Amino acid sequence: MPDRTSERVSAAEHRQSTCVHTKKILDSCINKDCVENLRVYLTPESQTALNTATNVKARCCELLYAYIDVQPIPYNRGHHTVDVTFYYQILGDISTLGSRPTGLNGLAAFSKRVVLRGGMSEAKIFSSNNTAVFADPMSGCALPSAVVEVVDPMILSATVLEGANVSNPDPVLSDVPAPIMEYFGGTVAAQDEVKKLYVTLGQFSTIRLERDSQLRIFDCENSIPSKECCDDPGCAEAPCDLFSRIAFPTQAFFPDEPAGKANRSEN
Repeated sequence: MPDRTSERVSAAEHRQSTCVHTKKILDSCINKDCVENLRVYLTPESQTALNTATNVKARCCELLYAYIDVQPIPYNRGHHTVDVTFYYQILGDISTLGSRPTGLNGLAAFSKRVVLRGGMSEAKIFSSNNTAVFADPMSGCALPSAVVEVVDPMILSATVLEGANVSNPDPVLSDVPAPIMEYFGGTVAAQDEVKKLYVTLGQFSTIRLERDSQLRIFDCENSIPSKECCDDPGCAEAPCDLFSRIAFPTQAFFPDEPAGKANRSEN
């Protein structure tokens, strides 16, 4: 029986290779965070309405920004902490007896830390865009880049409480980036808070550490576009020709089946 592995290696040797500069992922992790009782700091208008509200409904949560900080871990060579602070906008409705619902608008923030292996690099990186990656004074090595990918969280619950929570005081909302504060009109309520809003969020995210790397890859041919550029509307593809290449959506004409039933039918 022929050795398929050696055949593939031999074929690869005859293919043209090229060197590319890219980001190499050194370590990564996935996160499924359930953030309970997260304080929402409302705009002054929303806070005034909440103080006399009879019903509150939080409708959606939008992730506005994520602040990322990477630091080496002392005495654990090659490992780094990644601190991420997420800033959210909470939207909803505030209802009061005898009046129409008022829009709810508030700011919430959640911080977390993960530890990932980012490797070591003694190089200082300079490029023509006038940026540089300097070595960290603690380790003497350039820090890796952290990348956080997040989808907008879902609101699992919302609770309104009156007065101060002595057993679990609210975190101090500080060092909020200026563009975030401007997004809320320059201020969020910090006084005259008769009632306070808390939400529980469910969030999915991934975090990874990357470093610049030069890799040799094998390619079969250069990627050359096959479609001609056209700035004349008259040379655009005919609509019926475009429609003729779209597959018929058979599945759209049948109701969805439960996953278990579908698997049994396949077997």
